[in-house]
Amino acid sequence: MTEPHTGTEGKLTHTGTDGGLPPTGKIAYGGDYNPEQWPEPVRDEDHRLFTRAGIDTLTVGVFAWSLTQPAEDTHDFTVLDGVLDRAAAEGRRVCLATGTAAVPPWLAKRYPEVNRTDFEGRRHRYGQRHHFCPSSPAYRRLATDLAARLAERYARHPALLAWHINNEYGGACYCDLCAEAFRDWLRDRYAGLDALNDAWCTTFWSHRYTDFGEIEPPSALTEHWRGPDHTAFQGTTLDYFRFTTDALLGCFLAEKEAIRAHDPDTPVTTNFMGMFRPLDYHRWAPHLDFVSWDSYPPLDAPPTWPALAHDLMRGLKDGAPFWLMEQTPSTTACRDVNPLRRPGELRLATFQAIAHGADAALYFQLRAARGACEKYHGAVIGHAGRDDTRVFREVAGLGRELELLGDASLGARTPARTALLFDWDSWWALEISDGPSRLVRYQDTVHTYYRAAREAGADVDVVPQTADLSPYDVVLAPVLHMIKGDLADRLEGVAARGGTVLATFLSGRVDEHDRAFLTDVPGPLAPLMGIRVDEWDARPQDVVQPVRLEESAYQARLVFEIVQPRGAEPVATYGADFYAGTPAVTRHRHGEGEAWYVATALDQPGVDEVVRRVLARHDLLGPYAGRPGLETATRVTPDGTRLFFLLNHAPEAAHLTVHATATDLLTGKRAEQGEPLTVDPLGTAILRIP
Repeated sequence: MTEPHTGTEGKLTHTGTDGGLPPTGKIAYGGDYNPEQWPEPVRDEDHRLFTRAGIDTLTVGVFAWSLTQPAEDTHDFTVLDGVLDRAAAEGRRVCLATGTAAVPPWLAKRYPEVNRTDFEGRRHRYGQRHHFCPSSPAYRRLATDLAARLAERYARHPALLAWHINNEYGGACYCDLCAEAFRDWLRDRYAGLDALNDAWCTTFWSHRYTDFGEIEPPSALTEHWRGPDHTAFQGTTLDYFRFTTDALLGCFLAEKEAIRAHDPDTPVTTNFMGMFRPLDYHRWAPHLDFVSWDSYPPLDAPPTWPALAHDLMRGLKDGAPFWLMEQTPSTTACRDVNPLRRPGELRLATFQAIAHGADAALYFQLRAARGACEKYHGAVIGHAGRDDTRVFREVAGLGRELELLGDASLGARTPARTALLFDWDSWWALEISDGPSRLVRYQDTVHTYYRAAREAGADVDVVPQTADLSPYDVVLAPVLHMIKGDLADRLEGVAARGGTVLATFLSGRVDEHDRAFLTDVPGPLAPLMGIRVDEWDARPQDVVQPVRLEESAYQARLVFEIVQPRGAEPVATYGADFYAGTPAVTRHRHGEGEAWYVATALDQPGVDEVVRRVLARHDLLGPYAGRPGLETATRVTPDGTRLFFLLNHAPEAAHLTVHATATDLLTGKRAEQGEPLTVDPLGTAILRIP
């Protein structure tokens, strides 16, 4: 048996948390570190530079499987021993990865079934990463064995802070093992073939199954044409998406169970990827002790794009803080063109993450790799190992500020009264549908409404369909294509008690099996919305319809639903085509509240106007609503202290008037209500309001 490795002092110095966030005492600061790529003198220099930069947390071992297990019957933890011992000696903590995201060459050679079969039916040979079949018994056995050995060896090591299982799970497999696992998954999901045939509407095209063994994974060889989103049977494809989510989750859970056999306390996570379509993170979230994720937004995206992803990650565990596990300090290396973060942008992006719930700010990567596909990816320490580069100075400066901030924001939550429903099933169902329009993209539409609320100064919780809606005055439900369970009743409850619900075109169309509701559109939402939709017109992107809302004119594209009010009143109307003069936006009084329906893809100014009217009804417009480039966010600490973040994304200073007496945690300056306050270009203020 492998002897436990407890470090140079051989004692436990971290406390168990029974799940939840790792105990850090301040915002954890550091990132991915790959010392196995470097000789000992370079590692010595690394730690000197880490100290200069204020780096206290190292993510280690993410791709170390071929190092820690060079052959099936051989394990070698010498390098990891040295890394963790050195971290402990330097006063740093380690987020220790199991290394199972990339299998070693010997494993793929000895067990070829571990290699994935792609959508076109091709069995891959060894290469790249994320190349394992989640249904492979050999992969599952060897991955869990490695996780168990690591936990047995390091569970009581003084440097250990958290466990990091695998890395950025993703990708589907279509091999025979996955086909059989899919059939088993279907047997568990459905009571029998009659229920499955009914759910998938298999009387269409003579697809009625008489044996589970007849079912094939939906791929380019079976139900698909022109790629993964073009399928003859949406119900089948939708279930395969769900199966893939569960299959990969099973791999995570097997490793977590192996760790827990030796370490019952240290928090366990894996790094998500924000708005990542292939995996339904709502199904994963209950099984992580804390959420962590990797943020790599396009640098030309509006600031509300990464903000939406942050709020989605925070919403996965009912508003608990998360870890920013990866971000680039300068550039990425995975796109055709990789812009550089300008001076000040890294600091602003980091404080934006903290404003939205991050209790850690980590980088990929700490030292730039010398070779392979990420050698030009941004790093805190470049190839020359200098500490006088602009990037290093910015990282070090931010480290000093986070040290100054201390534990002021740890554990703080967002007191949002506005919720936005985000649903992977709706995302999948909408984008694999053969109508009305493949040009409607779920992320883009959801972001349009999120952006409107955030730029109006509202804090927003991004939550699943199953969330408790009782804390919210406003619920935004854009393109909520699929309605599951009792959601319609709970939305009616929001309006009945005085709240406001907003839904949009292509909402309420299908049930959980992607079957059309046999009732008026928008299905179960129709009574709440007070409308009926019999027809809808879809046009190319360049076809623009005018929409008039009182004295203002806006533009609409893509889909134009023709609304017949059934109790609702028109708020805005179409201005062209045979449906000119019919409602494009409606409002329906329901109980003490309201339900709004937006029947077309309004432009951003049009959505802004509608959302601001909804928020104004509940006095949810922020004190700086409408200030271009100025983002606000609120967190409330466990002792009730309110932290108000001001993030200036504009290249000009923002000249404001303080809305409440507060102290800026970054400068120590106190400002009385009504006094002037200037936030520098790309600057941040964190106002502590007693």
